[in-house]
Formats: sequence, C-alpha cells, structure tokens
Amino acid sequence: MPRGSLFCQRFDVTGADFANAGKASIRIKTILREIGIDPAVIRRVAIACYEAEMNVVLYARRGVMELKVTPKDIGIGVEDEGDGIPDVELAMQEGYSTASDEIRELGFGAGMGLPNIKKNADRFSISSVPGKGTTLEITFGL
Repeated sequence: MPRGSLFCQRFDVTGADFANAGKASIRIKTILREIGIDPAVIRRVAIACYEAEMNVVLYARRGVMELKVTPKDIGIGVEDEGDGIPDVELAMQEGYSTASDEIRELGFGAGMGLPNIKKNADRFSISSVPGKGTTLEITFGL
C-alpha cells in the first residue's frame, strides 16, 4: 500500500462484460460510504468511476481500476488495454464519440464520459497510446 494511504484496492474490469459492468463502481461507492466519506464527494466519485469503468467495458479488452484513499484525497486510477485514443483533445469535447452503432443501441456513446469524469474530479489527467491503451488519474479532495 502506498505511503499515506488509508485504503487501497484494485478491481479488474473486463471489456464487453455487460453482465458485470458497473460492479467496481458500486463497490467503490460502498467502501467510501463504509469509511465515512462525505456523501457529496461519494456522488462525484461514483459518477466518475462509472464513466471510467464503462469506457473500459465499451472500448477496451480489459482494465484495472484502483482506489486509493488518504487523509487528504481519494485517488482513482484506471489503466486499460484497448485501442487507445488517437486524439485525446477531441475525445474530451462534449458530444464527441467513436461509439459503434451497437454501443449506441445499448444507450451508450453520447460522448459525455470523459467530460463527466473531468467535471466531477478535482484533478484529472489522461494519457493514451493508440494500439496499447489509456490511463486515467482522477483525484477528489477531502
């Protein structure tokens, strides 16, 4: 466990596994509630986690979501193995989506995932390598 962390847990996320989609986000929300985090912060974390988890399910082969809680903040790291994002700046624009028709038919792909993550986070960074995958670092102050 990293120095200063009160809690750290990793969750595996599998691409195209719609039966389990959202389970990591729900577990993180439950953990934060159990350790007494402010409900307003939990709501922001839950939104960002769900969006990040669904991006892995929709666009990657697999990924890992990691929760780290310290006395100062909550950190969510997401690392996936997927096609990556060729133009991160474009992907950050509200409404921009590369979703297939199949994904849209499921009700996803509105192009709000990454913008919603950024909007709910206190700090957000994204890096992506086409052909390899995408990494998100999302931080919420306490």
